[in-house]
Order: sequence, then structure tokens, then C-alpha cells
Amino acid sequence: MSSKSDTKVPEADLAIAKKIVQEFKKEAEAGVSGGGEKTEDLLIPLLQQIQEGYGYLPEQVLGWVSRETGIPTSRMHGVITFYSQFYTEPRGKHIIQCCRGTACHVKGASKIIDAVRQETGLKEDGSSEDMLFTLETVSCLGACALAPLSVVDDTFHGKMDVDKARKLVKNLKTERDE
Repeated sequence: MSSKSDTKVPEADLAIAKKIVQEFKKEAEAGVSGGGEKTEDLLIPLLQQIQEGYGYLPEQVLGWVSRETGIPTSRMHGVITFYSQFYTEPRGKHIIQCCRGTACHVKGASKIIDAVRQETGLKEDGSSEDMLFTLETVSCLGACALAPLSVVDDTFHGKMDVDKARKLVKNLKTERDE
């Protein structure tokens, strides 16, 4: 039985990874011979570049990268699962993060999350079928004075309420249609 990482990746899908790995190998070679960074030290920037190129970290691409660089996929997955900046699933065009920390919870975060879910058609965290939205509920966004708080595409929306949440999602849908 073959795993996803053993599945052959179409050549066109590897164009981005090939360019990134080529640069990675140059940096690693220069680091080893010049006494600088080791190959392991370059893993996080390598994963960041792959994610930037694909929008996430496709399992099949990681398998190919592992074979090309000699970095075990288990090592990659250790880093990927440790850092919240990495994603192994495609994400929507608009990322909506809703805080469910104590301050936000007390001020009605669950109602806001329900409203966002209704407007996006999502039943739980994840991406909408049309890949327009990805909803993430997070433990704390670190701005409790703005509770309840949501972050949409890196923009903070404090003192959120159900009506504001619905309007925000509707506006994002309208942008798509324009």
C-alpha cells in the first residue's frame, strides 16, 4: 500500500517546489562548506517558501522534497505540527479567525462564531466548498480589551457582534461577485 507521499506528483505541480529546492540546496551547500547554517537550520524557511508557493504544504510535494533534500518527512511534520503558521490543507481566500478565549467567550463569542458559520455555510472550522472562506476558532488572539474579537485577513475587528459578523461575511461575498 502506498502512502500519499509516495504518489507521483504531476511535473507541472512540482515547478514551484523544484525552484525552491534548488535554492535550498545552494544555501545548504554554502552553509556547510562556509561553516554557516546547517541543512536542518534551513527547514523552517524551506517550508515557509513551499507554503507561500502553494498556499499550503501538500503532502505529495513534501514527499518529493524529502527525497530531494534528504530531510525525512517525519522531521518536516514535527516542525509543521509544532508551528501554527503551517497548513497542510488548502485554505480559503479569506481567513476568518474568531477568538473563543475567556474574555471573548464571556462577551458572546459563541454567537458570533455561529453567525459566521451560518453565513459561510460551514458547520465547523475549515474551508468552504468554494474556497472563499476558512474559519478558525482560536484560543486567544491576545487583544482581550477588544473582546469579542475576530481577525479577517489580518485585520482586527474588535467589539464584534452578530450583526457585524454577518455584515462582514456578506461584504466579502460581494467583493467576489464584483
